[in-house]
Amino acid sequence: MDEELRELVASLKRAHGENLVSVVLYGSLVVGDHVPDRSQPNILVVLQRITPEDLRLARRSLEVWQRRHPLPLYFTREEMLDARDVFPIEFLDMSAAHRVLYGEDPFTGLDIPTHNLRHQLEFELRGKLIRLRELYIPASQRADRLLALMTDSIVSFATLFRHVVRLYGVADVEHAKRKVIDQLGRTLGMDVSPFHAVLDAREKKFHLSLQDADDLFARYLAAIETVIRRVDALEERP
Repeated sequence: MDEELRELVASLKRAHGENLVSVVLYGSLVVGDHVPDRSQPNILVVLQRITPEDLRLARRSLEVWQRRHPLPLYFTREEMLDARDVFPIEFLDMSAAHRVLYGEDPFTGLDIPTHNLRHQLEFELRGKLIRLRELYIPASQRADRLLALMTDSIVSFATLFRHVVRLYGVADVEHAKRKVIDQLGRTLGMDVSPFHAVLDAREKKFHLSLQDADDLFARYLAAIETVIRRVDALEERP
């Protein structure tokens, strides 16, 4: 991965020249909370300006990279400042766990407002819950598809749980998924064993019968619904 990252940075430097401000790796690979062959590197590219021509220049540089990894996230310096209040979840995560591969650190001195955090959290949690219910319908006849549905979604939910803990006033928020889930259980006083079971399935790739997978899915959904109710309860009522 280190060699791939060096090649990516070199190709982006060739593509963008002086327009390139930063290349940043963020997420699970930075904190060592990744699963080999499943976790993907997350890359943030910051430019002085972004036009269609600037993006076309990146196409050739990213052709090899995108065969195995997600495309980088592109921002300008100005957009980082303007968008920090509407993307508190994403920016807080990137700020907490990142490594600068090239250029300046775009998070140095970047104040990230959190007044929209509760609203964004509830929006994201409810949207993902609705999506899980939809995807359960075609997956419900096969244990492997049910497991895949849960293990693919737990990463996103663990990210959101980190911010639920923050929303409840915990200052020292964990980043590793299992530690975040344990923090969530202590903070909300709830049973988080369904989340750990899904992480076990993701990391160990064990097999379950259809009945056992279906039972785990029911517990998983119920636990997510509990978190959503607790986040909703924090809303200021008239």
